[in-house]
Amino acid sequence: MIKTIVLKNRPEGKPTVSNFQFITEDTTLTINKGEVLLEATYVSVDPYLRGRMSAAKSYIPSFELNKPIQSGVVAKVIESKNDNFKEGDFVYGMLSWKTKQVSNGEGLLKVDDSKAPLSTYLGVLGMTGLTAYLGLNQIGKPVAGETIVVSGAAGAVGSVVGQIAKILGLRVIGIAGTDEKIEMLKTKFGFDAGINYNTSKDINADIKAAAPSGVDIYFDNVGGPISDAVLFNINRFARIIVCGAISVYNNIETPKSVSVQPFLIKNSALMQGFIVSNYADKFPEAMQHLSGWLADGKLTYTETIVDGFDTIPNAFIDLFEGKNKGKMVVKI
Repeated sequence: MIKTIVLKNRPEGKPTVSNFQFITEDTTLTINKGEVLLEATYVSVDPYLRGRMSAAKSYIPSFELNKPIQSGVVAKVIESKNDNFKEGDFVYGMLSWKTKQVSNGEGLLKVDDSKAPLSTYLGVLGMTGLTAYLGLNQIGKPVAGETIVVSGAAGAVGSVVGQIAKILGLRVIGIAGTDEKIEMLKTKFGFDAGINYNTSKDINADIKAAAPSGVDIYFDNVGGPISDAVLFNINRFARIIVCGAISVYNNIETPKSVSVQPFLIKNSALMQGFIVSNYADKFPEAMQHLSGWLADGKLTYTETIVDGFDTIPNAFIDLFEGKNKGKMVVKI
């Protein structure tokens, strides 16, 4: 039996389980020369997938209706006719939401479960870690002694950004949605301060209090009113790294926001969006640092692991409710 999850219809607003359809096939997959048979082990769910569920033009093609959804997957090779892989290998790739599938091997990377847990290759040692490291360093250009604010700080990317910033000698302020998450930022990840946006009566003032010398770097994972508040506190030559905008992904109407131009002009500030593949040539350098820091105990991580293939849609939807701490992963 092979299970597949396809996009049944395009969400209007926040996704619901009705946007997904499960297909079960009683079939046996066979492979040809050069192919491998894969069995899913861990599946990544990420906010950016919401954009691919829309028909709107973006930096990556939209998912097709009635076709399998794809994301980062760690899978086990259960049969191989490809010289680059053998039975028992674990691999990472952008793969379909299927319990089993055939691949020609292109785009698959071997991962080693003896060096780190397999789930980390979807998180701190995967695109999550690469996004954090490269966005911070390539756009933020951090300097020891500066102050950085990270929104979505208890999420997969944000929690890694803050830790890297601490390693590099910055003062780190995290913004998250519960007191429990704020405590985690400070005790587990070493953030200097945290702000709970759900209980804050004046987030602009709270940022000013936490960053009395102003904000030199803002790593933006959320957009919306939180990011507006940070703008009021940026320093001259501040760098604003736009990684995500989860607060507005499900908006049906065009969101209203403050005009960023006056803030950028009067502070000679930089605001730049990015996708991690922009810096693909720097992946090896980033992985060397990330794996080294992880091995040395300078970098840690938190995962929210949900069990079962059938839970994938709900795990994805839970991202928009802030129910994850760190990387959200589904264990198959």
